[in-house]
Amino acid sequence: MGSSFGGINTALTSLYAQRRGLDVTGQNIANANTEGYTRQRVNMNSQVGSLSAAMYARTDGLGTGVAVTDVQRLRDEYLENRGRAEHGTDAYLKAQSSSYVAIEDTFGEPGDTALAAQLRDMWGSWSDVANNPQLEAPRSALIQQSSTVADQLNASHEALARQWKLNESQMNAYVDEINGTAKSIAQLNDSIVKANATGLTVNELEDQRDVLAMRLAELTGANAAKRDNGSMDVFINGQNLVTGTNVREVEFVGADRLEDQGADPVQLQWHDIQKPIQAGGKVGAAVDTMTYVIPDLSKDLDSVAKNLVDSVNIKHRAGYSTDGTTGLDFFGGTTAADIKVLVKSPAKVAMSATAGTMDNSVADKIADIGDTAGGPDREYQGIIGRLGVDSQGSARRAEIQSVVTEQVDAAREGESGVNLDEEMTNLLTYQRGYEAASRVLTTIDSMLDQLINRTGLVGR
Repeated sequence: MGSSFGGINTALTSLYAQRRGLDVTGQNIANANTEGYTRQRVNMNSQVGSLSAAMYARTDGLGTGVAVTDVQRLRDEYLENRGRAEHGTDAYLKAQSSSYVAIEDTFGEPGDTALAAQLRDMWGSWSDVANNPQLEAPRSALIQQSSTVADQLNASHEALARQWKLNESQMNAYVDEINGTAKSIAQLNDSIVKANATGLTVNELEDQRDVLAMRLAELTGANAAKRDNGSMDVFINGQNLVTGTNVREVEFVGADRLEDQGADPVQLQWHDIQKPIQAGGKVGAAVDTMTYVIPDLSKDLDSVAKNLVDSVNIKHRAGYSTDGTTGLDFFGGTTAADIKVLVKSPAKVAMSATAGTMDNSVADKIADIGDTAGGPDREYQGIIGRLGVDSQGSARRAEIQSVVTEQVDAAREGESGVNLDEEMTNLLTYQRGYEAASRVLTTIDSMLDQLINRTGLVGR
């Protein structure tokens, strides 16, 4: 390497290296706002001639320039794994909180048109009947108000059933997205492994894969691990979803209606082994809502309806109406879905304890049910109270988790995000390096011109 042209080669390697640095810096700047992009850094190492001893090998020990050894992707795998875990928990809690909000909207408590207010108005109608037993109008109003209460219970059940069905539809969409995303990760694994084998840079492919892995974490609480060959394995609750280029599909099975949930519970399961998956994220929240939250509330609502039917009917059957009829049930049905008013005529409303009188004692007793400790009103108030506590607790946990997730994201962004000030500094650094290498080439060119074209010329 003692040749006069050795310096040209050294300067040329610098030009190549500085230009690669400029290219990478430009890529960082161009993708400063690209979701999932990881900033890259050029790693350079100095080159030197062979120092291995040999009979005819000689070297002066001087360097032979610089080489770009790697374009490093600045991403911390610990932070990425932590980010996936926190995003999965955050997605679960937010989805759960949203479900509670939707359910609370279904009941609409407190409100003038909600069930609690309608029950109070119904008991007030019974009091009006007791105060005016001789009048038909209060009894007509009572039948109408009682029908409103029954309709409200029917509507509340239907609203819960619709909420359940919406979650089912969303689950089917989630399953399609999970399977599609897993296949995309497997395809990227294949491309990355092949590119690594040929020495190509795969940073952008890995960015795409990390974005997909984060989406799976939000959907299912999945975590991931990289292999030595560059591929990524994805796990749901410790079970493989993606292994290299192989994908296991998931499916959603179970009842199609809220009414059938008890006999045929819904669940996310592996397609190949038909075993349930304990998923987190949005899917886990949806399954829990469909399996526990909505069915439990529906059962509680059925209990209120049955309490109302039994407590009113047992007293109404013992009473006499104005036309002397007795033994009639006022309400029919046993659940919130089928409760209805059976008495259609004001003349059939039982008010008295004895036939042919207007003692109104039965109407008074039925009116007092609203203040009974074990009555439907108190039971319903307890349901709404528990729902409110659960909803507030879920919202509070979601808020706390959101802060934790934001902190982890800030740490991830600090490690892998593009800092434009830093990139502008790098841009100037590589530019100056390129200019200096160009100056070296110009200087060597001038020296060689002097040597070749001017040496030996005298008197010119």
